[in-house]
Amino acid sequence: MIEMKASPAKAGHYDGGRYDRRKWAAVAISAMCVIGAVTTASAMVLVPAEFSEMVTASELVVHGRVIGVRPQLVGSRRTIETVVTVEVLDAIKGQPGATVYFRVPGGQVGRYRRFMVGAPEFASGEEVVLFLKGRPPVVPLPFGLSQGVYRVVRDASGRSVVTPPVVAETAGRVVRGDPARRPLELSAFARNVRAIAEGRP
Repeated sequence: MIEMKASPAKAGHYDGGRYDRRKWAAVAISAMCVIGAVTTASAMVLVPAEFSEMVTASELVVHGRVIGVRPQLVGSRRTIETVVTVEVLDAIKGQPGATVYFRVPGGQVGRYRRFMVGAPEFASGEEVVLFLKGRPPVVPLPFGLSQGVYRVVRDASGRSVVTPPVVAETAGRVVRGDPARRPLELSAFARNVRAIAEGRP
C-alpha cells in the first residue's frame, strides 16, 4: 500500500480546492459587516384595527396623487425615514390644503437603506386614499402604517376602485377571496368613510 500525504497549504494558497479556513472566516466576517452597514431592517407588531376605529382616529382622510418622495436621515443621522407629498384630489375627512405631506419609516439615502416590515412604500404618480394620524406641528403617519394606505386603481370598465391593504388578521392569516378584501368603487368608499366620520348609520 502506498500512503500519500498532502503537503500543508500556505495561508491563502489554493491547494486542490481548499483555502485556508482562517482566511475564509475573516473574509466572511468582513462581508457581513459591510452588508450590515448598508442595509438595516426593523420589525414592528401592529394589530389590525377595525375600519370604523381607523376612520375615527385619523385626523385626515384624503384621496390624492403622490407627487414627491424624499428619503432623509433623521435622529442624529442614525435612521432613515421618507417624507411623501400628495396632491389632494378629495378631502374625505378634515380640512387639508392643496397638498399634504406625511412620513413613513424606512427608505434609502445613498448606499444606506432602512427597511421596516409593515411600512408602505410609494412612487410618484400613484393614486391613494390615506388615513393620516397626527396633529400639527407633528408630521403625520399613516394609521397603522400599511393599514392606513388604500391604493386606487382602474378596473376593466375604467372606474376608480379602492383596493384594501394586505394586512394579516390577529390570527396571522389572510384569507384569499374574503369579500371584505374585494375592491370597492372609490365614490362608495368615500361615502362610507364620511358616514362613519359624521356618525351616520
